Amino acid sequence: MEKYGNGKSTGLDQTASGKILTGFTPKDLSISEADRTVLRRLAEKVAGIAASPKMESSRRLWKQINGLEKTRPAVFCDPENGWNEIITEAEMECKGTLARRWEMDLRKEIFWGDEMGDDKPVEPYFDVPYTVSPDDWGVKTEFHRTEALGSFVWDPPIKDYQTDLNKVHSPQFDIDWETTNGCLELAQDTFGDILTVRLKGIWWWSLGITLPAALMRGLEDLFIDLIEHPDEIHQLLSIISQGHLDKLDDLEKHNLLSLNNDGTYVGSGGYGFTDALPRDDFDGHVRCSDLWGFTESQETVHVSPGMYAEFIFPYEKPIMDRFGLNCYGCCEPLHSRWSQVRQHPNLRRVSCSPWADLKKMAEYLEGNYVLSFKPNPAVLASPRIDHETIRKTLRETLAVTQGCVVEIIMKDNHTIGHRPENVVEWCRIAKEETERRKA
Repeated sequence: MEKYGNGKSTGLDQTASGKILTGFTPKDLSISEADRTVLRRLAEKVAGIAASPKMESSRRLWKQINGLEKTRPAVFCDPENGWNEIITEAEMECKGTLARRWEMDLRKEIFWGDEMGDDKPVEPYFDVPYTVSPDDWGVKTEFHRTEALGSFVWDPPIKDYQTDLNKVHSPQFDIDWETTNGCLELAQDTFGDILTVRLKGIWWWSLGITLPAALMRGLEDLFIDLIEHPDEIHQLLSIISQGHLDKLDDLEKHNLLSLNNDGTYVGSGGYGFTDALPRDDFDGHVRCSDLWGFTESQETVHVSPGMYAEFIFPYEKPIMDRFGLNCYGCCEPLHSRWSQVRQHPNLRRVSCSPWADLKKMAEYLEGNYVLSFKPNPAVLASPRIDHETIRKTLRETLAVTQGCVVEIIMKDNHTIGHRPENVVEWCRIAKEETERRKA
């Protein structure tokens, strides 16, 4: 652990355990010989970890969890922005823009495999996502940030429903094939004899409808409109829902979807290993019905169950109808709206955030769904973590959820107190407590 956390931040953006977009341009499509040597050395280390018995055991555990088998709860920790306090400039060796991004990805996998101590499966793949333009919904939201990775405000483009709503349409996007194929070729040349290089489209984190609505209209106005402009809100959410469906149609038609029944991060936590996907009639062309789907509605956390049932659920359900298995929820507590959420088709993984009534959720889910427990990430934010409180909270959680199929997902970390040991110590405690419950 001595080599970690001893320098300034790389400033690289960190997303939860996955790659959505490359963010590169054609000018980035080069890797020097020096950078290539570094990357190949790291890839060989990843390949060795991926081939270990520990990783085979991790894959088997996630498959058991997703199959609703009674087994030890799985533990996963993604420090997210905390990665910039673990892997710092002092450790980074590559100089090129593309090489540095890939170096960070590989070093994260090595830390997961050698240091973290959780159940994250390190895989023998190097996945290259598509480089794609942001979704164009017909209206443009202007963001104003305090700093590159800091907070922001936005100027919602829908000022007046009468004049602005008719501008909103299904999302349009463009694939930068030059950059996408260039990245793929470089990855194959760099890693192809070490890791299996795949072009893997991960086109969304969530297919929720309320974040787009909040960005288009503004969160405060959105809440007011539920009372003062209900017809217009129904219309806006219907457009967004249909827009997601149209995009899914387009992705299916052009064979741009990729299976996620493997070591792909799905929903707001957990990995996709399952024999239930793809469907039995799968012929190589990936459809939504062969995939895990995911929606949530974090923005409506203070909306009543009745309003959720009227305004949100009817427009989420057609999206989730498309998928073979579904995840639901993120930071919003679901105990008050479970009667609606449970009606989503093929529901398998349900988020239980730090603000959920865990006792109620355990009673609702029992062994019929994966209870995806999200501990409060604040416990990792201080320079010295409170081991006793962490252990007590986890022990109480595991006692309350004794009859459930559980995964413990530590995420949404903005800082880990500039101390890499925090995540390692948390994982050690979490694993000890899950083993204790198993016994």
